[in-house]
Amino acid sequence: MWTQVSALLLPLACCLWSAEAQTANRQSIWNDPIQFNTKAKDQCTMTITGQGEYTRLRLTCQSRQRSYWCEYIGRPHTCGSYNKNPRHYFVQMMWGLRKLHNACLGPRQIKPHMCRKAGDESQMVFSTGSFSRTSPEAPTRAKPATQPTRPQPRPRPTRPDPARQPKAKPTARTNSEPLTPPVESNAKRLAQQYCWRSLRGICSYFIGLVRKN
Repeated sequence: MWTQVSALLLPLACCLWSAEAQTANRQSIWNDPIQFNTKAKDQCTMTITGQGEYTRLRLTCQSRQRSYWCEYIGRPHTCGSYNKNPRHYFVQMMWGLRKLHNACLGPRQIKPHMCRKAGDESQMVFSTGSFSRTSPEAPTRAKPATQPTRPQPRPRPTRPDPARQPKAKPTARTNSEPLTPPVESNAKRLAQQYCWRSLRGICSYFIGLVRKN
């Protein structure tokens, strides 16, 4: 009789021990926060709390210059590896966050390596934070590159239209030549000196012929 009762109580005790161990393991990560330092020397604390089927992670960081916080929410218990070692799930999550200058500017969805084969419902999703996620570490839309402005073409100098330009009036040539050749003037002068007045015309004519020859 006692043997039969012992045989029935032994599996029940094992089940109760396993449930208590799992509960104690969950309570250990809830009561024992995970602490780490970021790349910018911010001191951060990861606090895990249960909220129904969901698990909430609150991340609080502070330094001499700033302080900030953010929260992640998810259902990591859907991953079998998480149920075996819940604390290691968040430790792997911490390994990625400590490489950042701001721990709250990590990926919006985080699935630790131990649950890589589990569904997406096992990942922790960013819920809220103390500031907007606008930082080089957060995914931002790339701004379109500004196209360089093309230099404006210089206006070409307008060539004067020869048809429209007024034509220059031809200037009258100044006749620098004497009206009478020097020979004739000398002939008249000699005729005035040596011929009578009535014969001066004939004399100048003959004197001019002699001068030309």
